[in-house]
Amino acid sequence: MREIKSVLEQSERKIARGTSASPTEAGRNKEQTGGHAATGNRDQVDAVNQMFAEFELAYHNQYRKAFPDKASLNRAKKYWLGHLRRFSSAQINRATAELTASNEFMPTLADMVNACREDIALFGLPPLRRAYEEACLAPAPKAEHDWSHEAVYLAGRATGWSLLASEPESVSFPQCKYHYLDLCRQVVEGAELKIERPTPLPREIQTELSGAELRKRLRELRKELDL
Repeated sequence: MREIKSVLEQSERKIARGTSASPTEAGRNKEQTGGHAATGNRDQVDAVNQMFAEFELAYHNQYRKAFPDKASLNRAKKYWLGHLRRFSSAQINRATAELTASNEFMPTLADMVNACREDIALFGLPPLRRAYEEACLAPAPKAEHDWSHEAVYLAGRATGWSLLASEPESVSFPQCKYHYLDLCRQVVEGAELKIERPTPLPREIQTELSGAELRKRLRELRKELDL
């Protein structure tokens, strides 16, 4: 889990702020709460509420210390939902399950964001180690290889095929890791990656003959046919 660390280029610009006049669960609208609505669709709201419920079960004492009353709990829910709204409810649920199963202490918001970002399998992206090995072993021409994902090819190309083939893993792996995780981040955030494959040359290349060349060939043809 710690092997894969996402490269973050931008921080969230919009954070759900404020609290309602009365304690509410994350995600209720202004009319229901009398305050500011947290962003996120219904599934995301349910996933965040479930996440806090699991935190309470797994980290009871830490949880009670961090959120001593409903007001502080609801502020936290809205704040976390504001940061997690770019992830699907499935990603949030899987990250919650993994973190609560592996962390002795209650996860931070940064832990959860990183765990959601690392959930790359949902997007058809292979794990980092497998992607690295594929980039190292793929035959030439590289662009014609049947890649497991476009991100693997693009990471290999950015790293340098010659570097992957000639340098030890201690040198090539960190560089490939950097490029691959950055591409994974782009995919998770909605980017569509493409492999630019060269246009194949036609089997026969035809060129238009000049008038003089045509007349010459006709004379040769008549001579051969004795015409």
